[in-house]
Amino acid sequence: MANVISRRGFLKSSLVAGAALGLGFYDSKKLSVNNRFDTIISNGLIYTGDGKAPIKGAIGIKEGKIAAIGSIGDSADRIIDAKGNAISPGFIDIHSHTDGNIFISPLGDSKIYQGITTDISGNCGDSSFPKGKWNSVEDYYNDIKKQRAGFNVRSYIGQGTLRQVVVGDNNVPATAAHMKEMKSLLAAEMERGAVGMTCGLEYTPGSYATTEEIIELLKVVAKYDGLFAIHMRNEDDRVEEAVAESISMAKAAGVRLQISHLKAQNANNWHKAPQLIKQIEAASREGLDIAFDRYPYIAFSTGLSVFIPMQERQGTTDEIIARLNNETSAKAIGEYAVARIKRLGGAQNVVVTSARVPENKRFIGLNIEECCKLTGLEPWPFIRKLLVEERVSVDMIGFAMREENVKLFLSHPLGMPITDAGASSPIGKLSENMPHPRAYGSFPRFLGKYCRDEKLMDLSKGIQKCTSLPASRLKLKDRGLLTVGYQADIVVFNPDTIIDRATFAEPHQFSAGIEHVLVNGVWTIKNGVATGDLGGVIA
Repeated sequence: MANVISRRGFLKSSLVAGAALGLGFYDSKKLSVNNRFDTIISNGLIYTGDGKAPIKGAIGIKEGKIAAIGSIGDSADRIIDAKGNAISPGFIDIHSHTDGNIFISPLGDSKIYQGITTDISGNCGDSSFPKGKWNSVEDYYNDIKKQRAGFNVRSYIGQGTLRQVVVGDNNVPATAAHMKEMKSLLAAEMERGAVGMTCGLEYTPGSYATTEEIIELLKVVAKYDGLFAIHMRNEDDRVEEAVAESISMAKAAGVRLQISHLKAQNANNWHKAPQLIKQIEAASREGLDIAFDRYPYIAFSTGLSVFIPMQERQGTTDEIIARLNNETSAKAIGEYAVARIKRLGGAQNVVVTSARVPENKRFIGLNIEECCKLTGLEPWPFIRKLLVEERVSVDMIGFAMREENVKLFLSHPLGMPITDAGASSPIGKLSENMPHPRAYGSFPRFLGKYCRDEKLMDLSKGIQKCTSLPASRLKLKDRGLLTVGYQADIVVFNPDTIIDRATFAEPHQFSAGIEHVLVNGVWTIKNGVATGDLGGVIA
């Protein structure tokens, strides 16, 4: 189980470590170290991750940790010339869906190439355990250790997964026996190293839980000072009520709250964004430990099954397909789907991004309007047919947000950027679908487009949002800052050229400007190219 530290202690430790060793962390002229290092990163502008102005100097790395910062000489097995570029702590993706993808792409291509050195899975109520191949987070972690990974890994336990394992897939109340078993399983996973619990209350079967049921589980999380991350029950017409519910549950359980991918979806709700911020700020003033995250794009990604009402999504896949094949139930489902498409602004705003059936692969990358022209079907008959043929497993992208709100959320002191995506790759199995471009570009886009080009904030503050802010939420003891004694998770990037290249039409493209990435001192990206060396651990 990883070491943790309080948020205040986390920030304080960055100052104490340098001072205690007499290393003059903030004054490189005072530093002189003659010991030989494994690696020195020299000639760079060091952004420590605390939001303060950068300092000129070098970083000495020994045995995977930062050993010195400042004027440290040149005694090292290897020297990396930063060439005047920014030297930053590795980026931390607090909301990822990598999960099992790490076993398909151990490097974590789309993540490591954008500077992400720590990746947190198990979001939106869905974790890789305790089910299937992995009976516990410990099993999941152990398999990652055996294989090795390009970045550091941690995971939440998903409340939806927990309910599925104990209660099942149907919309039924959890009994006292169910609650006892879920709480016992949850406590065991927290003991084994889960960082907290997530909910995905727009997805089944987690959505079938009552507020009271979730609060009882959160009380267990609170005992371990874990984090509660929630994909709220609604992100459009009832989003204000959903924020209120999330805050209410966290307060009742005494747990820290992270609102996932905060948004006010669909044009008729865009005006609500400032009110959501007011609700969050009010909760913070009242003493709730609360923050939120957001990806830097105006489109979301989810499953096409969201066009099926929640009640009709219960049960097995075969039972859902039977409802889609039944003309009476399909008619009612279709009315719901058509209304939801209308709220999204029309079929042209929904893009198909995955298909497994060979004859359906032609639809990947096309919006529903284009698919309808190709097939001669109306939107609902096409969606219904595709869901049946693909056994309800189809990914989609929906364009339903506006730039003004993206900037509002990203610029707020409690907000931080995320990918909300699993690791992907331009080669192999993971290249077959069209992921949201955020899988490849979120962090470079945030720093390049929003911080540099649109001047949403200065680079120091932007880097803080990518590093020490998420690290403090996760209570990671030795990551998120460049300070002596911390793990050498480091990104060297060109602040003038860093930008995302991935697009909705061509998402499998690595970002520009990422020159070097080190994970626990292991040089994983060298001059923009993977070295083949993997340094990731369980963070």
